[in-house]
Order: sequence, then C-alpha cells, then structure tokens
Amino acid sequence: MKKLSVGISDFRELIEGGYIYVDKTKYIYNLINNGKYYFLSRPRRFGKSLLLSTIRYLFEAKKELFKGLYIYNKWNWKESYPVIRIDFSEAQVENEKDLQKELKAIIIEAGKNCNYKYNKEYTITRNFSLLIKKFYEQTKKKIILLVDEYDKVILDNINKNKEVEKIRKLLKNFYEVLKGLDEYIKFVLITGVSKFAKVSLFSGLNQLEDISLNKEYGNICGYTQEELEIYFKDYLKDLNLDEIKDWYNGYSFLGDRLYNPFDILLYLKN
Repeated sequence: MKKLSVGISDFRELIEGGYIYVDKTKYIYNLINNGKYYFLSRPRRFGKSLLLSTIRYLFEAKKELFKGLYIYNKWNWKESYPVIRIDFSEAQVENEKDLQKELKAIIIEAGKNCNYKYNKEYTITRNFSLLIKKFYEQTKKKIILLVDEYDKVILDNINKNKEVEKIRKLLKNFYEVLKGLDEYIKFVLITGVSKFAKVSLFSGLNQLEDISLNKEYGNICGYTQEELEIYFKDYLKDLNLDEIKDWYNGYSFLGDRLYNPFDILLYLKN
C-alpha cells in the first residue's frame, strides 16, 4: 500500500519514496501546449509547490519519475531545459533590503548551474537578465521560470505601508525584466495565494495569463471526489464517504468540487 504524502512537495521524493501521487500531468501537458506565461492563485496547502516541482522534473526530462502517468508517452524526453525556481515560501523579508538579499541569493544559487557570477556593479534586475541570457548561451535552450508564493513577502508586510510599497516596486521591476527576454524563455508559471497585487505587480508583464478561475484548469490542484476514491481506496475502507465529503469537500475554482490535499491527507493519516 502506497504511503500518504503529508507535507511532501517534492515530486521526486514523492515518487521514489513510494507515496501516492494523484496524476495531474494531463492538466500540465495542456497548460504547456497552450500557452507560455501563466499565473495561478490557490489557497495555502493546496498543492502549488508540488505542481511546480512536477513541472520542473518534467522539463528536466526525468523520464523515470513519470512512468505510468498520463504524460509519459506524450512528452519528448530527449529534450531538457534549464529551470530557474524562485521560492519565497520560506523567505523572511521585513523590508526592501531583506528582499534585495533574498533575490541576490536566488540569482547566485541559480548561477551555479550556468557559471554566472553575480556582478555587484549591476542592479539585481540587470543580474537577473544576464543570468537568463547566460543559461541560454550555455545550453542553447530557452529557460523555464517557476515562482512559488510570489506574494508571501508582500503579505508578511501588508500593514507596513511604506515598506510594502518598496517591496512591491522592487518585485515589479524584477518581473518586468521578463518582458524583454521573451526570446530566451519557454515557459513561466507564477503561483501565490492572492491576486490583490496582480495588476500592479505584473503590469509590465502584460502577457501573463491568469488561470486561477479558468474552468479548464479548475482541478489542476486539489483532489476531486473521483480522484479521492480511486487513489485512496485502500485508506477509505470502513469510512463514511458522505461524512468525509460533508466535512472536507467544498472548494471550487469553476471545475469540480475539490478537497484540500493537506487537510484530507491529515484526516486519512490520523
């Protein structure tokens, strides 16, 4: 019996560790083949990080991890692409200076994969631009950019009017870099829990498509009733499905009614 993946958001760890993975690769396949720049808003603990991790390993052509999944026989595993992952979920940012340090660290870490040296004489945005170009120069492949919890650093400082505006402005300038680098970019997905700052934060990146309430991708995160009963049938024996449904099923993003993955996994485990 496969294990319950409570708190695990790394796709490789989940697959290699023998945990249950609810196959969302059909949605990922459609997403990649129908666009390039996306924004997705979902509540916390709803599977956004796992979604980004799955996309990362897909573009890195880790074929062995996808055996038996929808996308396995549909993907070109001979092609791999450089992936830049920006994760703000653990960032401790209280002001603009903290965010500058965080962004600099992200660029330095990513630069190790393409021999890019951070240049102190340039701005953060200039370094970010050069990093992307360096990846392309070295690999001759367009880059994949995945951003997790884009809004955490704003939400953490929402009551500090002056500081939050400085943070917002720095992030806006950071993302605006992408608009002039279209020829070097293959795919972008930015995720977060809110949309309140979307218009002002990404106004310079006007090609970003918001799929938060797109019916086609309504089930891209979370578990449907059918998925629950198929993937977790061994854990549902002797349990009252109607009662579980009453307590845990109720999220909707214009697709099916959904279960929050973290909540239902905790329930099944305990």
